Amino acid sequence: MGLDPKLELHLHLEGAAPPLFIRGLAREKHIDISGIFDERGNYKYKDFWDFLKVYEAATSVLTTPEDYARLTRAVLEESAAQGVIYSETFLSPDFCGGRDLAAWRDYLAAMQEAADEAERKDGIILRGIITCIRHFGPEKARETALCAAETAGDWIVGFGIAGDEKVLAPKDFRWSFDCAKESGLRLTAHAGEWGGPSSVRDAVRDLGVERIGHGVRAIEDLALVDELAEREIVLEVCPGSNVALGIYPGFRKHPIGQLFDRGVKVTVSTDDPPFFHTTMSREFDMLHQAFDWDDGVFKTLNETALAAAFCDAKTKDKIKKKLEA
Repeated sequence: MGLDPKLELHLHLEGAAPPLFIRGLAREKHIDISGIFDERGNYKYKDFWDFLKVYEAATSVLTTPEDYARLTRAVLEESAAQGVIYSETFLSPDFCGGRDLAAWRDYLAAMQEAADEAERKDGIILRGIITCIRHFGPEKARETALCAAETAGDWIVGFGIAGDEKVLAPKDFRWSFDCAKESGLRLTAHAGEWGGPSSVRDAVRDLGVERIGHGVRAIEDLALVDELAEREIVLEVCPGSNVALGIYPGFRKHPIGQLFDRGVKVTVSTDDPPFFHTTMSREFDMLHQAFDWDDGVFKTLNETALAAAFCDAKTKDKIKKKLEA
């Protein structure tokens, strides 16, 4: 199961940083973040809110465009090794120059150059989705949205929101989403991970998104599940992440199987793979074991991801040829 070409739509760039890479960078810069690693050198955290703190501590050593270029290369090398041929990654101007547009352009140029290099070397295609951080509040989200609008194009293809889902409401970020949409960016939002079904409904209604990051708690409201299926709202599901964070006790209890069976368009991603001890190959293998999904189902997941990808038609044609090959 693990070797087929794969598409991934939900990957946080900083969250995909190999721990060894972050430890090495911290050493180079004489920054002590040893408290965020366990004795085996892996990231350690107690729960989702502690995970957010550890995530931000790991990100704190990434301070220059060159750091982000190196990060992009490291992440894409790992993804390509897992058979990923197309990836969309979440990027935050909050972490790249503090939402200053000139600085953000420098970071973006560095990441894009590294991505182009990875495409030439490993054939993996990367595109960026800019996210505002929910718990940083609506004012900072506006600044992030303006950075997104100013750099929208062939490479920055989407806009979204991540962070602590229990803080504020989707409607508080409507201005930012409207701004991003006007600049031609496609929209997604993290919802239905820690918030229940209403958070999914609110994100769809108040932000006008066509994809939902996670969205799995929708299963608690079957009318909503049917609405998602009918409206063809695509879920970026990250089963390994949900299990690692204790939302579900194991893959067999994960609702992706039910959502798929009820006609919801689902895709599979890793979210923050080294934090959750997962890879795209592992996700596919675990789903095969849990639901007896075969190559036909995984082909459907790839086709759903390709149709839902925010990249342009020319890039989709390129990916389609790789899938067919």
